[in-house]
Amino acid sequence: MALIKSISGIRGTIGGRSGEALTPLDAVKFTAAFGQWLRQRNAQSKTVVIGRDGRLSGDMISRLVSATLQGLGFDVIDLGLSTTPTVELAVPGEGAAGGIILTASHNPIQWNALKLLNEQGEFISADDGAELLAIAEAESFEFAEVRKLGSYRQDTTWLQKHIDQILALPLVDRNAIAARNFRVVVDAVNSTGGLAVPMLLEALGVEQITKLHCEPTGQFAHNPEPLPENLRDIIKEIEKGGFDLGIVVDPDVDRLALICEDGSPFGEEYTLVGVADYVLRNRPQGSQPGNTVSNLSSTVALRDVTQKYGGKHSASAVGEVNVVEMMKEQQAVIGGEGNGGIIYPELHYGRDALVGIALFLSHLARFGKSASMLRRTYPNYYISKNKIELTPDINVDTVLERIQARYARNPINTIDGVKIEFDKEWVHLRKSNTEPIIRIYSESDTLATAEHLAGKIIADIKEVISENR
Repeated sequence: MALIKSISGIRGTIGGRSGEALTPLDAVKFTAAFGQWLRQRNAQSKTVVIGRDGRLSGDMISRLVSATLQGLGFDVIDLGLSTTPTVELAVPGEGAAGGIILTASHNPIQWNALKLLNEQGEFISADDGAELLAIAEAESFEFAEVRKLGSYRQDTTWLQKHIDQILALPLVDRNAIAARNFRVVVDAVNSTGGLAVPMLLEALGVEQITKLHCEPTGQFAHNPEPLPENLRDIIKEIEKGGFDLGIVVDPDVDRLALICEDGSPFGEEYTLVGVADYVLRNRPQGSQPGNTVSNLSSTVALRDVTQKYGGKHSASAVGEVNVVEMMKEQQAVIGGEGNGGIIYPELHYGRDALVGIALFLSHLARFGKSASMLRRTYPNYYISKNKIELTPDINVDTVLERIQARYARNPINTIDGVKIEFDKEWVHLRKSNTEPIIRIYSESDTLATAEHLAGKIIADIKEVISENR
């Protein structure tokens, strides 16, 4: 069992003992701390927006969260089965004090989480999170008296509002998409993307939609992380022929993976690259070149594409809140993470697979050729993604310090873990915000080189761990 408290929210497995997993008591405690934190910010609004993905535990956690917020005197607007970006849009749209999304994103079925939003519909900062955790630790929250309890209402209109806002974006070319008569396969891992993605595609004029795992039952048909090894069903379907594109989203629809017409992955790292290419090449005439931001673990292909159009690329620490902060600093027109997360500020500052789909289909429609041909227009880099499971006796900081010392002659970035640069390669080591693991990402212009580099670093890590036991 696990309970992880980080900038990505309060995330844990369902079942077990309080304090060691995301039990009902923990859900209530951290929701109460969030409500108290909102009070201390002197929020003008008494409204909080909530929504959830299709997980089996979602309904239970949602009722606990709603009742707790009401007990604090907040009025709850419950979007029900929704998506993370939809809730992010609804918070400012409803003039709410904040929001809570009930989803563990790409984590397996036994996980759930409270993702916490401020009044702008953006994830709370690390400093805000520290304040909230202090409130939870001290249990310094006070509930409302009976005449001041909050209200509760459901609102299922926001998904359509979200789609309407996407269609209103100048770069979303519905006419071009409809004219191409795309035939698309969607895999939504039996969560809320099964509702949202077909709705969006129909609104964009896509009439031929094949649905795989699109019933939001929460019974995930495969590992929900949209990596190639988990996408065999949709690849097998596309390989039958006659399709133009495969679309895969994670359970809360903030990550987007694409499959080409021949069954080959477009590459989750290249989702952002392709969308950024479209946004940057279609900047208004006379405007400044567009800047971009991605995190330290993302491909340098985004840097290459950005520089092609005269813009500046910047790399942030991993985590959506860190990417957003740097995007605002750099006035970036597009950004995100190499896990298929698209952040398009013209709509909102949050990873949004739905706007990513609309922009990518517009790009593909105007390109006029196949998805695989579009992919070949971008520089080729290969990332090897690995991880090492952690045990309680492992001091991660010590491990990273030792690795840094071993490669002290190389350029090193330590704003988030340790990123080591070589001639044409890099490797990034960091402790995950969402799982008890060390992630090891490496990139090169060949997959064999990237994997060899990762293997060398993993061997170094294991040696360091062994030395310290």
